Amino acid sequence: MQDKSLYEYSVIRVVPRVEREEFLNVGIVLFCKKENYLKVLYRLDKTKLAILSEELDIEQLEKNLESFEKICRGDKEGGPIAQMDIASRFRWLTAVRSSVIQTSRPHPGLCGELDKTLQRLFEDLVL
Repeated sequence: MQDKSLYEYSVIRVVPRVEREEFLNVGIVLFCKKENYLKVLYRLDKTKLAILSEELDIEQLEKNLESFEKICRGDKEGGPIAQMDIASRFRWLTAVRSSVIQTSRPHPGLCGELDKTLQRLFEDLVL
């Protein structure tokens, strides 16, 4: 039997008009301290986003989500946040903010295979 690891995940949401509080789930950030694991999966459904806001700058949104990937990987291109320890990077990515890109509160779980869990959460909560 495979050991299970405690993980935390947050759902990434796009909130085109913050004052309306309408959002579309676009991704998942999954973190496991024990396995030194921090990854993100996201997908922008431009048709659905256009329904919420025709003025949304999709190109800028994609750049901002790419920064999530850089921070998760610890890329130098991700700036000073990407150079923090893995737990601090996850906490920064999932901090409460009032912006177009927001995350849910972190949720815990146990699993044996983090990549499969990330994919399952992505399919269940985003696709």
